[in-house]
Amino acid sequence: MTRLSVAEELESAADRIADMSRADLQVILRRAALMLRNVAGVPLEPATADTLDSIAAEMKVGRSDLIQIVLREWLETNAYLPVRAIDEESETDGSA
Repeated sequence: MTRLSVAEELESAADRIADMSRADLQVILRRAALMLRNVAGVPLEPATADTLDSIAAEMKVGRSDLIQIVLREWLETNAYLPVRAIDEESETDGSA
């Protein structure tokens, strides 16, 4: 669940708070709290942020997932992390 979808869900809940069950409201608030707790807070230049958002949307992953992928691959490429072994017999999603 992305931060944008959590924000939209919170706004929707605020619009219909009288109609929501306590359990549904509790779930939404816990998701929002978890999302806020896990915000990394790395400031990015606008052009960099826009580029990351575009690539993340194209790959259908969240921005933080994309940053983790890019950072891990950079660390592996520059020998700061060992290269992960790929199981040749495992199924892949077909993206190269």
